[in-house]
Formats: sequence, structure tokens, C-alpha cells
Amino acid sequence: MSNKPTKHRGADSTSPYPVSSLSPNFELVDLAKQISEADAMINTRVSAKLKLIADQIKSLQAEAKTALEHAQQDQQLHNAACNFKRIPGKIYHLYQKQKGKTYFSMISPDDWGGKAPHAYINSYQLENDLSWTPVDKLGEVDDSRELVNKLLLEKGLFSD
Repeated sequence: MSNKPTKHRGADSTSPYPVSSLSPNFELVDLAKQISEADAMINTRVSAKLKLIADQIKSLQAEAKTALEHAQQDQQLHNAACNFKRIPGKIYHLYQKQKGKTYFSMISPDDWGGKAPHAYINSYQLENDLSWTPVDKLGEVDDSRELVNKLLLEKGLFSD
């Protein structure tokens, strides 16, 4: 095979190099500069996308950690002793005996007149999905909606 360059044999408009004396000169340096600029733009765009993905991964990891912590707490609360049928929507009060055993009661610390028989831990509402919500968090809005809105804002699919 010969390394000798061949002449372009197609139409002038398909030529890879200028065929008219009116055509601008193309220098190798100009072409290299254009390629370098394109590479820089591509790298900037890809870096921005990867940063967004990394931020989303961090956010998802934090959400996963929170979900696992809530599941572990719910499991511990379901394992607390209880001598009555638990009904979703009701509030129950968690106490701990001296030996570390926990139990639910329908009687609040106030109902005991300040003299509960065991250490009071907290009060929880049993939700319809059988998760537990501490009473001090009952008025809070579910933050998963906030996360979805944040992701949509980042993607430009939603506005404030």
C-alpha cells in the first residue's frame, strides 16, 4: 500500500480541503485549537453531569441511611411488650423497666400524676403502614417530597 496522498475526485463541496482560491486558509494549528476547544467543552459538560450524579448519589445514600434507621427503630418498637391490640392512628407511650425491657402503655406520664412506675422514654403514634412516629414529629411534613422537588429543580423539570 502506498503512502502517497491521492487527489480528491468528488464534487468540490465534499472536498476535505479548500479547492477554491477564495476559500479561507486552514492551518493545522487552527484545527488543533478547534479540537482542543471542543475537548474542553465536552469535559466541562461531562464534569457538570457527573457532579450532578455524584450529588444525587450522596442524597440517595443519606435517604437510604435514614430509611434503614427508621426501619430499625420501628422494628425495636414493635418488639416492645404490649398487652393490648395496637390500633393505627392511636398514640402509645413507651416505658422501660429497670432490667431494660421496654413496653407500651396507653397511660401517659401525665395520667400517672408524675409518678410513672417505670422510666418514660417517649410517646409514639402507630401509622397505617405500621411505622411509628414520635409525637414531637407529628406535625412535620414528609421530607421525601422535598427531595423529589429538589431533584426535579436540578433537572429543570420543575420550578419554585
